[in-house]
Order: sequence, then C-alpha cells, then structure tokens
Amino acid sequence: MIKFLDLQKITQKYSDEIHEAVSRVINSGWYLQGKESEKFEMNYAQYIGTKYTIGCANGLDALIWILRAYIEMGVMQLGDEVIVPANTYIASILAITENGLKPVLIEPSIETYQIDDTKIEAAITERTKAVLIVHLYGQCAYTEKIGELCRRYNLKLVEDNAQAHGCKFQGRKTGSLGDAAGHSFYPGKNLGAFGDAGAVTTNDEELAKTVRAIANYGSQKKYVFKYCGRNSRLDEIQAAVLDVKLKHLDEDVAIRKEVARYYIEHMTNPNIITPMVTDWDAHVFHIFTVRTQRRDSLQQYLAENGVQTIIHYPIPPHKQECYKEWNNLSFPITEQIHNEELSLPMSPVLTEEDIIGVVDLVNQWEY
Repeated sequence: MIKFLDLQKITQKYSDEIHEAVSRVINSGWYLQGKESEKFEMNYAQYIGTKYTIGCANGLDALIWILRAYIEMGVMQLGDEVIVPANTYIASILAITENGLKPVLIEPSIETYQIDDTKIEAAITERTKAVLIVHLYGQCAYTEKIGELCRRYNLKLVEDNAQAHGCKFQGRKTGSLGDAAGHSFYPGKNLGAFGDAGAVTTNDEELAKTVRAIANYGSQKKYVFKYCGRNSRLDEIQAAVLDVKLKHLDEDVAIRKEVARYYIEHMTNPNIITPMVTDWDAHVFHIFTVRTQRRDSLQQYLAENGVQTIIHYPIPPHKQECYKEWNNLSFPITEQIHNEELSLPMSPVLTEEDIIGVVDLVNQWEY
C-alpha cells in the first residue's frame, strides 16, 4: 500500500528531537502560554518574515480572529464584503460568515486553481473591505495585480496560508505578503502539529495585540476583559513540536518538490492534467493534484492497485447544505475543478519505489 500521507513515518524522521521537546514541556510543569509558545512564535515570525506571530487553537480560528480584530478596530463592520475564491476549503468562507461579513465568491483560474485576479476588480463595491486569498494546494495565490488593487481601493489583504508553509513570492514568504495571514498546523500540513494548532502572522502591532486578546477570552490583562473573546490558545506541547519541525521544513519542502517534479516530468497519460508550475519557489506541494474527466474511475483503479488518494474537495462551498442560499449559484470553473480533481500521494517520506509506482500506474490507466 502506498499511503496518501504517512504521518507515522514523518514523525519518525525527527522522533528523538520531538521526544526531547515534549519531555521538556512535561517536566517543566507549564503547559500554556509559556516559553515554548514564546519561542515558536518568535522563530515562526522570523521564518515567515513578519514582526508578529500569535499562536492559536487552529487555522480556522486564525482567520476568524483576524476578521474579528478588524471589526473591533473599526476597520470593518457587520455586513461588509470580503472577496474570496469560490474554489477553496470551506474554512476560508466560514471565517467570513462567522463574523457577520458577506463573502463575495470569485472564480479561479483553470490553470492554477487560484483566484483569478482579472475578475476581482469588477466585484469591488463600496462595502468591500478585504480580499482573502487562499494559497490552495501549496501554490502562491498572490499576484502584483492583487496587491495593486488592494492598495488602490484601500482594501485589507488577508492570506489563508494553511496549505503553503514555506512558499515564496519573489523571495518573500507567503504569510508576509498581505496585512495579515492565518496559518493551520493540522497534522497533515507541511508544518504539522500533533493535533490542532494555528497562528496569525502580521506586521500590524494593533492587530497583533487585538488578535492575542480575543483568543485569550478578550483579555490583555489578567481578569480584565476588553472584548467578548474566546479561548483559542496554542498549547506548549504543540508549540514545542512545531518548533522542532520548523527547523526541517525547508528540507521537507525540497523533497516534496523533487517528488512533484518527477510526477510532472514522467506522467505521460494524455487523459491526465498535472499542475502548471511557472515558478518552483511559488509552490510547496502540500497537495499534488491531477485532473481528469473520469476522476472516480481513476481513483478506484489506483485503490485497487494499492495507492491511496483523496479528493480535494468533492463538493464546492457554494453547493454545501450550510450555505443553501447559494446552492443555485453557478461557478462553472470551480465546479469543474471539484468534479475532476484527484490528489495523489505526496510527502517527504515517499520512497523512490513509491513514486515510480504511482507514475507507472497513472500512465497505464486506460481512460
């Protein structure tokens, strides 16, 4: 069996360092808001290239707290609009609606699967306050055009960097390109914790202080509550594990790129569309996607031959029951991607035999 993602093997790569880090936390007797979180936040901010990192419970919370903080700061108010790609994991949109803001869905490019920057300006209204870009699958969604539009219309640029740790745009890391970014450290991410964990990065001191307070019951001073906040904090064990894995992130990303390059160069089945990569710095291959009109047939064939795959994602957000008011909307490019996408095994622990085996099976698949 070639696993889609072997988390046990990934952990084994750094098991000695991880055991040492976890033991250090256990023996310290300090499990929240301590030195491990402080150290990881400092190291991650330095890695991303921002002044501030604020750890929180998960990636969805990170996005929610960014938008909530802008509301508390008077930058946004209930009913304001946030432009967001229609082709994304639902968390990107949940963060908007959770704050009483209105998502404005924009189709992606069929080549890159990222938000189509030629369609953004037409969607801007007097109620638009932000553009939320999603570096989907690990590929940079930012473009100079998006940055220029945000400056011209005075819009906040928020990044969903849940899938793109280590990705770059012209030498700068994603997560540092906009006004703020949300990061997920779900175990399966390129930088994954041993449970749920997340963070916000930003250069905005007021935003950083507001996010940290909201995620700590609304408190900036013990037993004094400025906001009606929540409990969403990064614990010491997760911070310690993440700090260990952060040291190896670039090495792991480099291996992912080698796997992706082999896949792309050797998959010759004419019925398979592999990712379009124009800048290898701008993709970290959290997910390696292929597309085909007979996706379900390909998935079944690979499963029968011992290869695990996953569909990211079978139902687009606007067709989900929780957003039933959108169910009659049509986003044909988004729907095409969701109907044709299949994610192949991708990780830094795939063997050469695994990689060749996946390619050979895909090439032998009869459409």
